[in-house]
Amino acid sequence: MPPAPDASASLDQASASAVSLLQELRSRHIGDDANVEFLVAAFFAGGHVLIEGAPGLGKTRLIHGLAQKLGLSFGRIQCTPDLMPFDITGSEILAREGDGFQFLEGPVFTNILLADEINRATPRTQSALLEAMEERQVTAGTKTHSLPNPFFVAATQNPIELEGTYPLPEAQLDRFIFKLELSRPSAKTLQAILELDYGESSGPSFLDEDSVKGIQELVALMPLPNTATAQIAALISATHPEDNSAPEIVRKNVRWGASPRAGLAILAGAQSLALLRGRAHVSPEDLRDAAVPALRHRIALRYESVASGVGVSDVISEVLKNHSIQ
Repeated sequence: MPPAPDASASLDQASASAVSLLQELRSRHIGDDANVEFLVAAFFAGGHVLIEGAPGLGKTRLIHGLAQKLGLSFGRIQCTPDLMPFDITGSEILAREGDGFQFLEGPVFTNILLADEINRATPRTQSALLEAMEERQVTAGTKTHSLPNPFFVAATQNPIELEGTYPLPEAQLDRFIFKLELSRPSAKTLQAILELDYGESSGPSFLDEDSVKGIQELVALMPLPNTATAQIAALISATHPEDNSAPEIVRKNVRWGASPRAGLAILAGAQSLALLRGRAHVSPEDLRDAAVPALRHRIALRYESVASGVGVSDVISEVLKNHSIQ
């Protein structure tokens, strides 16, 4: 029998490729290193991301750059109130020759899909992405059509404009492994962005489809600390106001805590962060870092708490302080 492959060599090679990708994206999206790392980590963890930020912060360019550097297909949907579900998934049309119908694929049939301003689409259209994000398939009529592998959705929403928007329901939000919040750059960072030569060649891709799948498989096998599952379970429980271990800020301000899927998101995100950081196993730091973007869209506050200025970040900070991951 042939010798078993060198697991450590494969991990080192995968980590080096992922880090090269990360560095390239950071060189093109300046001043937001943490969110770029979370984006790449979410992709290799096999999840999807929700990106919130004002217009003009480079969200579309960042996602398109990720697809280009990975050598994967890219699709974009501009969400509007009149967008219909079949505009995303595709539909069955009458065949030109012969009897019956044939399925015409929609823009969701791609490796990396950007759903721009997803909260401008109606709830019915938003729900069209639910099956695609969770099951990696689309059902049209009586037939099910598999989506490409890998499949990654990056949805953006504008926190400034509320008129003509439809807030994402909890079931939709829970499909995203991370929620990233892009902030306005500082004057120094803005100067560096203005001096960046966007006209220069973007260069070749770092990876191909098979390499991407290999890295995702390695991420799923990244060893976790023995106490990781118990600590994350306690952390998730502490986000629920009825739990005895919940801190006071949770009991007073939280309407609904994080779901079990949040715990899975933290573990998968931490495994991906560990690979990006060149580790052979997940560290407590990876788990703590993954917890913030994994929880911020899964905790619902009371209406009066939001009105009084309490933020989800305040709740997450207190929960992490009271339930430290070691």
